[in-house]
Amino acid sequence: MNMRSIAIAGLSPVVFQAAPAIAAEQDFHDIAAAVSTERIEQDIRTLAGFGTRHTLSETGSDTRGIGAARRWIEAEFNRISDACGGCLEVFTVSDVVSGENRIPDPVEVVNVIALLRGESEPNRIVMMSGDIDSRNSDPMDFEADSPGANDNASGMAGAIEAARVLSQYRFPATVALVGLSGEEQGLHGGRILAQYAIDNGWNLDAVLNNDMIGNITGVNGVSNNTTARVFSEGTRYVETADEANQRRFQGGEVDSPSRNIARYVDAMADRYIPNLDTMMIYRVDRFGRGGHHRPFNEAGFPAVRIMETNENYTQQHQDIRVEDGIAYGDVIEHVNFEYAAKLTALNAVTLAAMAWAPAPPADVVIEGAVRPSTTLNWERVPGAASYRVHWRLTTSPTWDFQRDVGDVDSFTLENIVIDNYFFGVSSVSADGVQSPVVFPGPAGSFD
Repeated sequence: MNMRSIAIAGLSPVVFQAAPAIAAEQDFHDIAAAVSTERIEQDIRTLAGFGTRHTLSETGSDTRGIGAARRWIEAEFNRISDACGGCLEVFTVSDVVSGENRIPDPVEVVNVIALLRGESEPNRIVMMSGDIDSRNSDPMDFEADSPGANDNASGMAGAIEAARVLSQYRFPATVALVGLSGEEQGLHGGRILAQYAIDNGWNLDAVLNNDMIGNITGVNGVSNNTTARVFSEGTRYVETADEANQRRFQGGEVDSPSRNIARYVDAMADRYIPNLDTMMIYRVDRFGRGGHHRPFNEAGFPAVRIMETNENYTQQHQDIRVEDGIAYGDVIEHVNFEYAAKLTALNAVTLAAMAWAPAPPADVVIEGAVRPSTTLNWERVPGAASYRVHWRLTTSPTWDFQRDVGDVDSFTLENIVIDNYFFGVSSVSADGVQSPVVFPGPAGSFD
């Protein structure tokens, strides 16, 4: 493979050789270390510099409004692709929205997509998303400045930087880096892309939605750059009445595929991101609020929200002003670029691990009632060299016990009583990269 030189946005060229689709432990440390604080800062400043990125703002200007912003994002993805020999498929997915509370007149909502196609499972996809749009105090004000430096230029810049870093590697599965529009006006971009994924038969294993990853000082006075939050739904939104009845007797209230993606993110933080502890929040999103992972949940896809721990409500959804001595507005001065880089690194290593790992096991079932043992069965998945059985106390948030069981499709844990634990199965690649854990039955299914 030829060495290539990347020149990104005026920075010094970086020479690299794209790694093949074989992971080593050092690769994950290298991916985390490759995330550049300087590039993320530059991209956040560029996005904030478009003045407003409101969904209803103008689209004809090259310097202001959401049209200029999304064209710049598309151009950045194309520049990254050019630097890796055309390794990214860059395109837009859009639809016209109208008749909505915050979009009364027809508006084209445009998402920008970059796909790093998998070498052996191109239709199996793991995704990182950020939001393109911004807003002020009045969600219908599309003319005044609304820089949206943290909400959500930080998440969008993170997705662009993850594309730069991961484009240097090759994976069995496809990695998608995505900019979603229309979030502030009703989560429209996510709904549009989720429907596109269904229509095009995407096997979407996980969506990591990043919405505000750049603030470390909260309205509560706490300042902390060592924690992040991961929100996930506990039961699948698409659960049927029969599946809910099965879950009532077999468990799974805290073991949806989204919840097990959250546990996967937590494990990656512990292993590869120094000085970062994730809080797994057992809620689909912040109390009474929403984000762009939710439309994917509602379409049946595993999706979580990754974000800062300490929010400052004076710096989001606010007109820029000073009132009673308080400076309001989502401006660049409030963004901690090192923290945004840390959360971007978390996303990058998580995407890499899921794309290097085999798909999660399919059709996992469990049995063991009135027996001194527990048996799990599953269907083998492509690319798996072996499987791993997991269990934990029912009050534990993480998978605390595990056993490698080889290349089999059934295993019995002797003298481990089914009543006392929760159980799951993961697939493992030949080079030891593990998939997310699958809880038995429809409650935990990734299918």
